[in-house]
Amino acid sequence: MIAKVNGMELFYVVKGSGKPLILLHANGLSHIVFCRIIEPLSKHFTVYAIDSRGHGKSCKVKEYNYRDMADDVIDFINMFALKDVSLYGHSDGGIIGLLVASKAPELIRKLMVSGANTVPEGVKNIWLRLFKLMYFITRDNKTKLMLEQPDISNEELARITADTLVLAGQHDLIKEEHTRNIAKQIPKSTLKILKGESHGSYIAFRKKLVPIITEFCG
Repeated sequence: MIAKVNGMELFYVVKGSGKPLILLHANGLSHIVFCRIIEPLSKHFTVYAIDSRGHGKSCKVKEYNYRDMADDVIDFINMFALKDVSLYGHSDGGIIGLLVASKAPELIRKLMVSGANTVPEGVKNIWLRLFKLMYFITRDNKTKLMLEQPDISNEELARITADTLVLAGQHDLIKEEHTRNIAKQIPKSTLKILKGESHGSYIAFRKKLVPIITEFCG
């Protein structure tokens, strides 16, 4: 389905009944990454899995900005008049989720982010060097986005009022001290470092998130 929000056409799938749960994917991916969890989650929630602008089946863009993407999600929530919203975002989706919950705290009841960072330097140096090499070769603006953004301040994190679950893998590409700082700055947050997991090992085409989400949002 297509939602026309914030001057964009965003593709999304919706399934289930109950309180709304929004799923936001990582850089370069689409809602398809959540294909294994949409069905089981739909037994508990109305699941909205959105393709971010410039990704999947959503409209193409030349430039990317996390704050624009957050505005897309805010407009999506308002357009459908969604209430008691839970939002889960992975990686870039987590960055967008942090911005949504900071800019419009009244819209989000439960926030879950995994593998998110608030500045590019939150990424481990070896991965930053790889992203720089990738951009040098491809000139892909999605890669450029990760090198120049996000720029979320501690003050913005402190504005989040939602009950928040901050997740990361033990072997995540995000520095653990950075993840811990995100959790520290959000007033009502819980931190969970998942033993043995990497940045996306428990997310991409996996069912491991289902009990985590259902327990936290129950």
